[in-house]
Amino acid sequence: MQINQFPKRLQSIDVFRAITMLLMIFVNDASSVKEIPVWIDHVAGNEDGLGFADTVFPAFLFIAGLSLPFAIRNRIDKGHAFVNILFYISTRAFALVVMGFFHVNSENYNEAVVVLPKPVWMITITGAFFLIWLDYGPLMTKVKKYNLIAGGVILLIAMAIIYKGGSVEESTGMKPYWWGILGIIGWAYFVCALIFLTTKGRLYLLVVAYAAAIFINVAYHTGLLKLNLPLIGDASSISLMLGGTVLSVLYGKLVSNNKDRFLWAVFIGIGVMMILAGLIIRPYAEGISKIRATPAWVFICTGISILFFTATIWLIDVKGKQNWFSLIRPAGTSTLTCYLVPYFLYSVYTLLHFSYPPFLNYGMGGLVRSFVIAFLVILLTGFLEKKRLRLKV
Repeated sequence: MQINQFPKRLQSIDVFRAITMLLMIFVNDASSVKEIPVWIDHVAGNEDGLGFADTVFPAFLFIAGLSLPFAIRNRIDKGHAFVNILFYISTRAFALVVMGFFHVNSENYNEAVVVLPKPVWMITITGAFFLIWLDYGPLMTKVKKYNLIAGGVILLIAMAIIYKGGSVEESTGMKPYWWGILGIIGWAYFVCALIFLTTKGRLYLLVVAYAAAIFINVAYHTGLLKLNLPLIGDASSISLMLGGTVLSVLYGKLVSNNKDRFLWAVFIGIGVMMILAGLIIRPYAEGISKIRATPAWVFICTGISILFFTATIWLIDVKGKQNWFSLIRPAGTSTLTCYLVPYFLYSVYTLLHFSYPPFLNYGMGGLVRSFVIAFLVILLTGFLEKKRLRLKV
């Protein structure tokens, strides 16, 4: 299969997303395993270094950027007006921010103040997410659909009202400590999608916007910029996502201009240069740190993502090996559902006072456990997908 015969939707992106989701579940579960190799886990916030776990979330942001042009252009091709697309972007971002906001506050949930146990609260809000943002089938009546959505909204409001965080002496209501994984994705998506929509996907304007985001990130971590910009912050998440968007549009340009023979050299070259740029700037901009979202971390993780995506294009879209990844396919097609399933799983564990045998909490036994859990979560997601129980955001 030649590159210029690629379909508009790249299967390589779905596979890349599925692999990343698998690894995200794995590293999240492995964080509770003791005595594992240091390189697998996150590097501490005050340290200069990069663990394997530190590369997973930025890859997810990069993939969101890769997918963004396909989603928006698909709506443009269907004749959707600018206002309609803007509404679509805003509602998607809003959904992710709301979910992230609730998840962040769950970290400070105080069972000593609230009557409702934390696992029950977590199951309830996650169930509410499904009610509100479920991909309801066309056969369901609008009345039933809107009643279910309204029920989800009421549940979320009720959980927000009863929530108490902080200490027993000074309990607090829900507030934005930080935006959480989904919230960060939501805000970055909102900004990047607006940039793509207003620039009409023109490559040179996207490159300018990307350069501006990189400049903000570097300036923030070198002390040149003292302000915390609204929606943008230090622009690290926007840089990662917009990097994926630029690469996606560049891919389209190379293919449409019959220059796809240069794709491999261009993509590999850009990936290597990004990694080198990260290593070069490392001593001057607070080192490499995911927690502090430093420029070196942004550059290196972008470079790794580009190289991995290039390999995925070759393996999936050129060599047609997508069947190799059929087992984890649901993680790439029902990704948000897959991300939320563990919240049900771990809450049920807590309610049942379930604990693994000791050998599954340490070393290799624990790592095997984490991989098994990741695959089981994806299999469950596939089952839910077949039953049309998947979120659509």
